[in-house]
Amino acid sequence: MFSPVPKTENCFFSNIKTAKPNAGGFKEFKRTLLEWIAAVLADTPDARVNSLIAIPYNPYAPEPYNRWTMRGMLDLPYELKVAEEFWDFLGGAGAYQDLLDIFERVGIELREEIDAYFDKYN
Repeated sequence: MFSPVPKTENCFFSNIKTAKPNAGGFKEFKRTLLEWIAAVLADTPDARVNSLIAIPYNPYAPEPYNRWTMRGMLDLPYELKVAEEFWDFLGGAGAYQDLLDIFERVGIELREEIDAYFDKYN
């Protein structure tokens, strides 16, 4: 069960999904969001609860994320955060760029080890 939710503070629940879910997936995602909100409000009717679907990266970048399967299923400004918007929401402005920089540095540093690993499968 949920722990008590403060009535005066915003409470956020997020569900991280793959970058290209199918149409049926978004329908179930929406149902899950509504169930989370209902569970909290049943226990704490005055709670300020928010729920969202998070997609950790945008495979269409630099174009905006535009998955036809999500049309009409989510209230996009409030229920979907993709890539930079999600990571900056969690970690503050610049968090997404920091993550990209870290991945780049680690990739450069471990390039030979990564290549050797994948060479086993060629």
